[in-house]
Amino acid sequence: MTSPDKDGFVGLLTARAAAEPDRVYARFAGEPLSYGELEQRSGAFAVYLRARGIVAGDRVAVMMRNSIATIAVVFGLARAGVAWVPVNAQQRGEGLNYLLTHSGPRLVVADVDLAPQIAEAMGPDSTLPVLLHAPGGDLDAVLAGTARFDEPVPAADAVFAIMYTSGTTGRPKGVIVSHRMLRLAAESVLYLSDARPGEVFFVWEPLYHIGGAQLLPLPMIRDVTLAMVERFSASRFWAQVREEGATHIHYLGGILQILLKQPPSALDREHGVRIAWGGGCPADIWPQFRDRFGVEIRECYGMTEASSLTTCNTSGVVGSVGRPMPWFTVRLLDGEGKPVAAGERGEIVVETRIPGAIFPGYLDNPEATAKALRNGALHTGDLGSFDVDGNLYFHGRMTDSVRCRGENVSAWEVEHVAAEHDAVEDCAMIGVAADIGEQDIKLFVKPRHGAIIDPQALSGWLGQRLAPYQNPRYIALVDEFERTASQRIMKHKLSPRLDDCWDRAATGR
Repeated sequence: MTSPDKDGFVGLLTARAAAEPDRVYARFAGEPLSYGELEQRSGAFAVYLRARGIVAGDRVAVMMRNSIATIAVVFGLARAGVAWVPVNAQQRGEGLNYLLTHSGPRLVVADVDLAPQIAEAMGPDSTLPVLLHAPGGDLDAVLAGTARFDEPVPAADAVFAIMYTSGTTGRPKGVIVSHRMLRLAAESVLYLSDARPGEVFFVWEPLYHIGGAQLLPLPMIRDVTLAMVERFSASRFWAQVREEGATHIHYLGGILQILLKQPPSALDREHGVRIAWGGGCPADIWPQFRDRFGVEIRECYGMTEASSLTTCNTSGVVGSVGRPMPWFTVRLLDGEGKPVAAGERGEIVVETRIPGAIFPGYLDNPEATAKALRNGALHTGDLGSFDVDGNLYFHGRMTDSVRCRGENVSAWEVEHVAAEHDAVEDCAMIGVAADIGEQDIKLFVKPRHGAIIDPQALSGWLGQRLAPYQNPRYIALVDEFERTASQRIMKHKLSPRLDDCWDRAATGR
């Protein structure tokens, strides 16, 4: 590795542009972007920011889908020392208003078709300035500027971004991410994925999520190329991968399961991918995906709050998220703050030897910061266990559980069993009001394309694989889930109603 503890990443761009201006940094939908072009366009945007009176330490919100212009804007903000506030392009209404109010941006940069969402969310009295992106429009004119930006690169601990957490169960929190943290995230990806010079990373992730943002420095550190597409498409995935000559693919959420549910194709093996890396690969899915598609699985665990990746599995132990990155240590603590024994579950607590590798706090949220950061350690709120060899296993969020019949039922465990059913493409579990006692379980299921699910038959199938108290009482079929940028299901959007679903108790079973 290089010196991630001392450096940011902005200087890497300017140095590479000076040495190899014509070298391709990335392709978006097949269109190449050279280092020289990226340096010029990002510099032009930084000059524009200064002309508007936006200085280092200010914030700018960016509500754009992936594009070459988006890359230039993000690097322009980074070069100017202005904090990037990435906003999910699907945000709207009160949630969008919260992000654009809480983060206090000096400017919003947005795709032109998203302008109505912003106007509706902010109301007619808003004075927040907006710069719109459309082919040949105002942003393109800014990026075509020729004035050079020659200010020194920001310090490694300067704020690079305010990245709001997914908010699957409540209001999102603004994670303060430094230039150092993004550099560490990129170094971690390279280490986990065993990237080699000349290889190609297939990028479907939106840059407004850490899963996409952490890839931005990769080409400058290891001479790899980013092959970017507009969005994840299960039906087109392997064809796109082959067209781009990709050697690496990334997974989050239920991506691997969704790909496995696609009809078999010759393309399953007619590609050049050797590594699939990411987080959230269940132990049973691991060998299925590896054997069908002929790729090596590299699993990891992490949070935006700790430079994205905390542990990585380079040994191939199926089901494990591996061991800590060189700059982190991980402890598992019980409810009294004491270490748990091998095989026992405890809260994942992360510490670091590099000051600044763990975030300094949440933006304007001292209560949440104090809960997460205690005595210099990050208390993740996640459950994990160690095996006797020190490999970490992830067991879901401590709070993502339901108290049913006197037992704590982990949503993660129920969902992973339900997802094994051939007709299920994806699913999510929540707790709902119970007639007697604490809560009942409601399972939402999206059928695989062309499949028909009988809730009663599914319930019987689950009953053979789950404990009685784990088997959902209610099953609701959905056409689609609302998702976060990382493809996680937004559980707080799921209906807690009891009259819009199948009820096992009504059948007498």
